[in-house]
Amino acid sequence: MSSGFVKTTDGTDIFYKDWGPKAAQPIMFHHGWPLSSDDWDAQMLFFLAQGFRVVAHDRRGHGRSAQVDSGHDMDHYASDADAVARHLDLKNAVHIGHSTGGGEVARYVAQHGQPQGRVAKAVLVSAVPPIMVKTERYPGGLPIAVFDGFRSALAANRAQFFRDVAAGPFYGFNRPGATVMEPVIDNWWRQGMTGSALAHYAGIKAFSETDQTDDLKAITVPTLVMQGDDDQVVPYQNAVELQAKLLPNATMKLYKGYSHGMLTVNADVLNADLLAFIRG
Repeated sequence: MSSGFVKTTDGTDIFYKDWGPKAAQPIMFHHGWPLSSDDWDAQMLFFLAQGFRVVAHDRRGHGRSAQVDSGHDMDHYASDADAVARHLDLKNAVHIGHSTGGGEVARYVAQHGQPQGRVAKAVLVSAVPPIMVKTERYPGGLPIAVFDGFRSALAANRAQFFRDVAAGPFYGFNRPGATVMEPVIDNWWRQGMTGSALAHYAGIKAFSETDQTDDLKAITVPTLVMQGDDDQVVPYQNAVELQAKLLPNATMKLYKGYSHGMLTVNADVLNADLLAFIRG
């Protein structure tokens, strides 16, 4: 089947897409908050054309997956990804995660995929690990008030909040002289509004307050860290320096002027670099 659902250990139905030759090397994509597997369209089509098997799933409460009222935390996100990978029996896989999906990849690879011998390489793109919120251990993070603001805005008017994020900082469309892509904004909003308000609200804590230091330290497979230096969502200098320092086998690529949403608006550049890393 080219798409379907897998039921997790706690009975949650997770939607996935599975395109391409089943004998080919699989690439599994992990999307960011509050989106869905559709956010990987530019990568899924590109790597399918390159002969890979491409897989992506909707996180619980997001996209077409079940709108459950529990399990909106990094442990369940990783466990759900594991359910998809085992259901499809993905081996020698490359796992690519964007933003919150980068946290999901780090926990999945460290606690599931690598111990099972299923993972060949990993990629963290504009990713949240080791932690986004400011703590005693990581003083370079963002104040908790930033994330409280997200929660307040989402609860007050989720549709407006999502529109503002997509039209502003996510793709850098708020920068002077930026080429604003209305269809990209509309597609971000569509993906977000398809999911559950509860999952999105609870997910803010998951992506901002989960300390993934131990996950990063445990990942021994080759890992590519990709980050734009005009990322207005993730505190990139903190994240990038720490990821490169904590990951035992990391390669770092920094993109001048690129936004948090660079996978979409700069897909041509990033896809080529992803391909070189995967084939290298």
